[in-house]
Amino acid sequence: MNVPVCFRQLKPQRVMGCGVGKSRPQQEKCDKVSISVPAIRAALLIQRWYRQYVARLEMRRRCTWNIFQSIEYAGEQNQIKLYNFFGFLMDHFTPASSERNLISHIFRENEVCHETEWERYFCYKGVEVPDSYSGPHLTFPMTFCGVSKLMEALKQKQQLHARYVLQILGETWRLLRFLPNINHVSVCQTKEITICGDLHGQLEDLLLIFYKNGLPSCEKPYVFNGDFVDRGKNSLEILLILFGFLLVYPHDVHLNRGNHEDHIVNLRYGFTKEVLGKYRVHGKKILKLLQKIFSWLPVATVINHKVLVVHGGISNSTNLNVLTRMDRHRYVSVLRPPKMIHGSSSRNGDAGGPVEGRRRVRSLTNHSFASTQRSVSPRRSLHNLSVNNDVSGSVEDELRKRHRLAGLDPAYRDTKTAEPDSEPRFGEGTGRHGHEWKQIVDLLWSDPMPQNGCIPNEVRGGGCYWGPDVTEEVLGRHNLQLLIRSHECKQDGYEFCHNRRVLTIFSASNYYEVGSNRGAYIRMGPDLVPHCIQYQASRTCRELTLRQSVRWTERSALQALKEQLFVHKSDLISAFKEFDPNKTGMISLRHWAVATESVLKLGLPWRMLRPQLISRTQYGMVNYQQWIRELSITEPKLQVSDTSIMDTMYKNHSNLETIFRMIDTDHSGLISFEEFHQTWKLLSSHLKMEISDKAIADLAQSMDFNKDGSIDINEFMEAFRLVDLSTHS
Repeated sequence: MNVPVCFRQLKPQRVMGCGVGKSRPQQEKCDKVSISVPAIRAALLIQRWYRQYVARLEMRRRCTWNIFQSIEYAGEQNQIKLYNFFGFLMDHFTPASSERNLISHIFRENEVCHETEWERYFCYKGVEVPDSYSGPHLTFPMTFCGVSKLMEALKQKQQLHARYVLQILGETWRLLRFLPNINHVSVCQTKEITICGDLHGQLEDLLLIFYKNGLPSCEKPYVFNGDFVDRGKNSLEILLILFGFLLVYPHDVHLNRGNHEDHIVNLRYGFTKEVLGKYRVHGKKILKLLQKIFSWLPVATVINHKVLVVHGGISNSTNLNVLTRMDRHRYVSVLRPPKMIHGSSSRNGDAGGPVEGRRRVRSLTNHSFASTQRSVSPRRSLHNLSVNNDVSGSVEDELRKRHRLAGLDPAYRDTKTAEPDSEPRFGEGTGRHGHEWKQIVDLLWSDPMPQNGCIPNEVRGGGCYWGPDVTEEVLGRHNLQLLIRSHECKQDGYEFCHNRRVLTIFSASNYYEVGSNRGAYIRMGPDLVPHCIQYQASRTCRELTLRQSVRWTERSALQALKEQLFVHKSDLISAFKEFDPNKTGMISLRHWAVATESVLKLGLPWRMLRPQLISRTQYGMVNYQQWIRELSITEPKLQVSDTSIMDTMYKNHSNLETIFRMIDTDHSGLISFEEFHQTWKLLSSHLKMEISDKAIADLAQSMDFNKDGSIDINEFMEAFRLVDLSTHS
């Protein structure tokens, strides 16, 4: 038995408590030493272990975050590329071509151009409210009591009647037309202003903000910094509440436009589907009116002449004076510049789409396009550009050239300076009109970066990345001290950068998954010092421990990543075989990581993710065929003659749904076999691949469940939903 040294030095009688005198204080001192040293050592060990434990959890959380964000930004980039391709078809093919006709309605000028005609278009009087309607009844002009009643009804999941929806939209449009491009707000000693970031259809977050911070009023002004819609399930409800408060307090509620207040973006991220699902009769009209309203939303707010609030950010060419003077309503979609008539912009019409005549199309990623003002080649139908044409290879060269000019060929970046038909770079030499367009794109799509400079935002596909030097220059030029922006989900709901001159605020908590992030909003008084208040709307998340929260979100992120891996399985196997010349079926972990990144291009730390993705290795080698089979993903078993069409379906699931909804002009949710065929031809042209007519016909027949000659879009997309077998075991 090991006896402490201090005890061994004592005489027995004193240990038993028989002695008195000088030895007792020494004994007490020894007792303290013998107890405290092991306790301190244990505490240090526990502290060291806990720090390592928290560090490992933080590393896993950041890895999870990178997965979610990379997949999200890749989707945005794909949407922009697809839209650029449609613009390319509109500009370079004959008006009689079937492809051009198929998607022409998304670029068509608004059916109603003059404001007096829009007044009639917003008319709601022909829509009657039946006696059976049990939802809220609204009166106009709107009052605080009416908005409170509306908010409570929407909180209880009641649906507002279409008549009242149209009334709110009409009144909102009439008010927005009188607002400036940049709202100027003053905060005095008696009140604070609240700034909210992205809400993305998450009504629970908005209601929690109002509960914690108070409802908008003259004493409690608010700025809502864009991205009210998409992704979440209650985008329309959020708009109705915010529009209602705007009508009651037009001087104290300020709404900035975000990059998701754009009908082309809405086609991919759910808002279009949401509205049509809730209002089957009047949904098409509601969407049309919202296109108009989105184009009239202000693009920025300035607080006390010192704080700039914009959705995305700035660039080295941002000029608030230009933004103040432009016609913002012309930009119905900022993914494509408004029409130009004989080289000049019309200031009287709407920007619903192009007018007759030539247009310039520019990529949001700053790729240059050929000038359509020059006679580079006759326009032709896509079917006439078949790669099987043998006329000295000229047609194939033309198709390849057109894809480069449409920004679809990455190799074009290396040769664009030598392209004789190329335009100046985006925003250069395009006159006032192009300069205005670049201003608003940068405002809605840009992100900050830690390095100095300003470069195209290739990750999202739109706007730019700007550095601290650009922040200092732009804020200094306009005598501002702080930039508040949103647009990026942050784990803590907010984040400072650029020497605390830029503050990102994001108000949609649990954005990627329950527990993935907190939401936040800003309170700011006359001292203009931002105070960030965090929250999480989900009670489930608040009850989770840190470890449980990380595991929950990690599982969801890995599932999303496994789906990406699964749908690219053919490309992955081909890439793996490049590193397996002897056909052993085995590759090293390093080669596995390199090949996986070369296919998915998500910029993820694959070697760090290896333990979560690969269950077994043999001496540092991966059996890639077996690994693909072990992804635990299942797919529908359809009898299709060409299996490559299935791979294309999975890899371009979102692109297909976007095209379907674009060509579904009557918003019926149904497309004919012919439209289905044309959709696949568009997609195959966009992807520069050949899909046989027989394969398309087979797929159409297999998806016509009730054999009525048409395909239900929602049923079609649901049929191709991937299932994770591991979650059902």
